[in-house]
Amino acid sequence: MSRVGKNPVAVPDGVEVKIDGLVVTAKGKLGELEFRATEDVQIAREDGNIVVTPANNSKRARSMWGTTRSQIQNMVRGVSEGFRRDLEITGVGYRAAVQGQSLNLQLGYSHDINFPIPAGLKVVCERPTAISISGADKQLVGHFAAEVRALRGPEPYKGKGVRYADEQIIRKEGKKK
Repeated sequence: MSRVGKNPVAVPDGVEVKIDGLVVTAKGKLGELEFRATEDVQIAREDGNIVVTPANNSKRARSMWGTTRSQIQNMVRGVSEGFRRDLEITGVGYRAAVQGQSLNLQLGYSHDINFPIPAGLKVVCERPTAISISGADKQLVGHFAAEVRALRGPEPYKGKGVRYADEQIIRKEGKKK
C-alpha cells in the first residue's frame, strides 16, 4: 500500500481544481496547470480534498498511485504558493544578469551565454552572483535551474561555478609540495 498515495490532497482557499476524467486542472493566483493521469488510477473529490486510488491491483497501478498524488499535490501547491530555486555563482569574473527574456551569464568562457527564460518562469538576479528562479510548475523550475547549473558546474578544488544555494560542495585538497 502506498504511504504517499493514501493521503488526500488538501485544496487551499483560492485554488480551484477541476477533475474531468483523468485530466486534473488547478487554477490559482499564480496561474493554471494541467495534468493528465494514466488509466491505472482513479481521481475523485471528497470533502474538499482530492483522493487518488489505484484502478486495480497491478504493480503499475500501485506505483502510479503515489506518483499521481504527488503530481496533483505539486500542482495545487504551485498555483497557490509557487516554487523557488536559488543559485549562487562563485568565481572571479563570474556573473549573471537578466536582459529581457534571457539570462546573460559570464562564466569564464570566451563568450557570454544568453540563456532564454521559458514562459511561466520568473528569473531575478538580486546580486550579480545570485539567481532566483520561481514559478508555478515545479518540474519547469527545477529543470531550468539544472540547465543553468550544468553550464558551469561547481568544481571540487576552488568551488568555482554555479551551484544551488543549499548545496554543499565537498572540497578536495590541492597539490602538496
